[in-house]
Amino acid sequence: MLTRQLRPAILNAFRAVNLVLRDVSTTGPKTVKKSGVRLGMASLTVGALVGTGYSIHQLNKPRLHILNEQTTIALIDNVPQIAPTKSFKYVGDTSGLKLTLFQYQTCPFCCKVRAFLDYYGISYDVVEVDPVLRQATKWSTYKKVPILLALVDKEKGTYQPLNDSTMIISSLASYLKDQDSSTDNDLHSVVKCYPSMTYQDEDGSVKSEIMNKYFLMFNNKQVRDDVKEKLNEERKWRKWADDVLVHDLSPNVYRTKAEALQAFNWFSEVGEWEKNFPSWERNLIVYVGASAMWLIGKRLKKRHNLKDDVRESLYDHCNQWTRAIKAKGGEFMGGKEPNLADLAVFGVLSSIEGCDAFKDLLQYSNIKGWYFSMKDAVKQHKGAAF
Repeated sequence: MLTRQLRPAILNAFRAVNLVLRDVSTTGPKTVKKSGVRLGMASLTVGALVGTGYSIHQLNKPRLHILNEQTTIALIDNVPQIAPTKSFKYVGDTSGLKLTLFQYQTCPFCCKVRAFLDYYGISYDVVEVDPVLRQATKWSTYKKVPILLALVDKEKGTYQPLNDSTMIISSLASYLKDQDSSTDNDLHSVVKCYPSMTYQDEDGSVKSEIMNKYFLMFNNKQVRDDVKEKLNEERKWRKWADDVLVHDLSPNVYRTKAEALQAFNWFSEVGEWEKNFPSWERNLIVYVGASAMWLIGKRLKKRHNLKDDVRESLYDHCNQWTRAIKAKGGEFMGGKEPNLADLAVFGVLSSIEGCDAFKDLLQYSNIKGWYFSMKDAVKQHKGAAF
């Protein structure tokens, strides 16, 4: 789970070591002194730690919200043709969508998007983004993942980018719900319902927030009161997954140095870093990343008011989720079938499935039954029938 806290902390260190190693690789082996390499790696370590401290400082600064303007994600042309890392083609996909997901394999927000696409049996390509240089997303002004590209005009080569996991899911769900209607429906029209509002941070940088991202758009259709109630509850738990549950992950996954290293080695395995990235880069991500996230995890524990034993907070929140499902009397929050809240919570938790924290979670909480029922539903693409 390469979190958003990690990238600002070690990006400069990555770039610095890239230059160092590039110099080494272009210098004759006889002229490279071991002491120089040691110095370069020592500088990298110091730089990573300093960067981590600065990132933590920035994370905890209060924001000054000054709303400036609304903008809609525009259509774009001439996206660089990047060979997909993987392709998922589902028989019976009637969505009409041609999608490419730019992701980190174990990012919880990317996992949310994949859970949605897999459950509904929507075909898509994956581009695994290099977390060091991020060359695969240089074309985008949006500097995070996931980014989902939808081809909307094959002849012109026009694409509709979708940013932010929650907005991606809401816009696709809205688009799919109108597929059987007689109304004029296109993805770009749906995206216009999710404008971004810009604000100025205390440090002077301009940032943005996507409006309406937890809402589905029904193209002026009349919605029954009972459906409205279900949608309100679905929105509540989707937001809970983003605002509460996801913040349990980093402090738990990186609770100790050993757990942080184990987690990054698992990230490397499932993300096929050895295949997708140079070996020096893979090792750099694993060892510097694990060290940086162990430090950041401690700070995030305090920031999000987790218990001294962070496992207890993770267990409590997952038990809160399963109690709510039990109170409704169904197998899922959506009843007999998962809804978008189920998919969001499953996506978040699936990002740590190979980590020590997840093994403990299965043993000491009540999440196991629901989780594996969800995993089966997603794997079998059971939402395709709807």
